[in-house]
Amino acid sequence: MVDRADSSRGLVEQVLLAGVGSIALTAERLEGLVDAIAERTGLAPGEARQLVEDQVARWRAEGGRFAERVGQVRRELGLASREDVEELRLLVAQLEHRLRLLERD
Repeated sequence: MVDRADSSRGLVEQVLLAGVGSIALTAERLEGLVDAIAERTGLAPGEARQLVEDQVARWRAEGGRFAERVGQVRRELGLASREDVEELRLLVAQLEHRLRLLERD
């Protein structure tokens, strides 16, 4: 079971790193990357831009797959989602309210 937890932790770390990486690549940095690729490789700026856009699209797709896998691992481990926890909080609040009403009677 420890191996599964370690594997899950590694997957979560990869998802977080992918998210941080995608945020770090702002439009300005992408333009700088396009310029650097065009300069160093001799590609036309349009070709370099297409190359970068294709790679960013692949990273985003991988991020989506990572997120799906994290959800699967979460369910396999029996961990509650944020929505599950919020639903339970609401249910507990409702039950507490009903209990207070019953105690008054």
